[in-house]
Amino acid sequence: MEQDVPGHVEFVHRSWPADPEQLVLIRRELGGWLAPLALTEEEIADVVLAVDEAAANAVRHAYGPNESGAVELTLWTEPGTLSIEVVDHGHWRPPAEERTQGGHGIPLMSMMSESVLIHFDGRGSRVLLRHRIPPGESSAPQPPHGQPPQP
Repeated sequence: MEQDVPGHVEFVHRSWPADPEQLVLIRRELGGWLAPLALTEEEIADVVLAVDEAAANAVRHAYGPNESGAVELTLWTEPGTLSIEVVDHGHWRPPAEERTQGGHGIPLMSMMSESVLIHFDGRGSRVLLRHRIPPGESSAPQPPHGQPPQP
């Protein structure tokens, strides 16, 4: 993971067991990944909430009651953009009993993120969340070698 330059995280990937108890660990580790970025506390909270909703959906809906599985997070930055992909390798299942809570995950992710893309097929589900980030020093164009920077 590239973290030497403020405002820049090149690429991070991690996998956790698809267990509700892992969600707090996912949120905590994600907070650490976001630390090098020039985000406000509110922006960090929005990113963490959106990712938590995507991960919770994977935990609740991708795997059956006697089935083990994983939730994977991949985070990367590009100039001005933070992308986070949440992946499971299960098969989406509707809630087992009538819903008394929840059901707001996708609208909430859409409110907290600039864009939300969801794809599911026989290999599992992929949720891509994108957020704007202030361009860091790493995003500034560099002058050709041997030339001084332009004022």
